[in-house]
Amino acid sequence: MDWLIWGGAVVSVLGLVGLVCCIATVMHARRALPCEDEMRALLRTVLPLNMGALLLSVVGLMMVVMGIVLG
Repeated sequence: MDWLIWGGAVVSVLGLVGLVCCIATVMHARRALPCEDEMRALLRTVLPLNMGALLLSVVGLMMVVMGIVLG
């Protein structure tokens, strides 16, 4: 079950990288976009990416736990 643990760790790290990218995008936009409407439009595009990255991270952590339990 080592492959499940390591695969889950890789998936979880990819999700974490996605979350950090979403955070960096929003922090950069807070400084650059003075208009509230532009900020809302950006947040509408970043929100699905954020949820996808969070889901990827959770699935990776579940894979790690299952690998530990089954191994």
